[in-house]
Amino acid sequence: MEGEQNKLKQLWETENKTAIQGTLLPFINFNELINSLISIGPFYFYVVDFYDMSISYVSPSINDIHGFDPETVTFDDILNTIHPEDMSFVASAEETNLKFIYEVIGKENITSYKSNYSFRSKLKNGEYCLLNHQAIVLTTDDKGGFGKSLNIHTNISHITNINNNTISLIGLNGNPSYTDIKVLNSSNSYTFFSKREIEIIKHLSEGNTSFQIAIKLNISENTVKTHRRNINKKANCKNTSQLLNICTSKGIL
Repeated sequence: MEGEQNKLKQLWETENKTAIQGTLLPFINFNELINSLISIGPFYFYVVDFYDMSISYVSPSINDIHGFDPETVTFDDILNTIHPEDMSFVASAEETNLKFIYEVIGKENITSYKSNYSFRSKLKNGEYCLLNHQAIVLTTDDKGGFGKSLNIHTNISHITNINNNTISLIGLNGNPSYTDIKVLNSSNSYTFFSKREIEIIKHLSEGNTSFQIAIKLNISENTVKTHRRNINKKANCKNTSQLLNICTSKGIL
């Protein structure tokens, strides 16, 4: 397990993709930011500094989920909760995440995306559940290396216990999103959701009908229905309930 952790840390430290100096964290309203990002379910968050692997701003709810004291917990403690059989996947997911950001999205857009994938994690009672990992890079250094990142871990076992072994990069502030990115595979292997499709998915999650969405977006109802058909085809879904569950697990909602 320790060897896998070291491989993961070495990955973050290679090729100048992490900050080579400390970065200053601007004022952030964590409650507002997190409420707009998390999946439905028990969760905790923390900020990790990739410069020295220290963590801060740890939410008290980490004690409810893992039994850790938020004042003394370390990054290694959190990494140790990952199921031993999932550690290799986590390392591959992080490698794929870095590759996609730097080769497809561009390092200038690092802070405009939320990365997302899932893994099994040990709970306070010793059992394992599927956790959804969401991460947003908050700061970078002058060379675009990762500085501080807000990490959010949500228990999604009430939605699914099956890991699809892919990652997603969800665009913030109107940027396009990429889902179903296969780890250690071609960067062309992903599902692309446009800004408009993401808007419609979010309106559907609020219980709006096609007619209501058309009014809100000032487009025709037929256009909304066309978008919904395309969205379902991309997500390989047969109905809205299935779509929303999948989009929640992918971090879109």
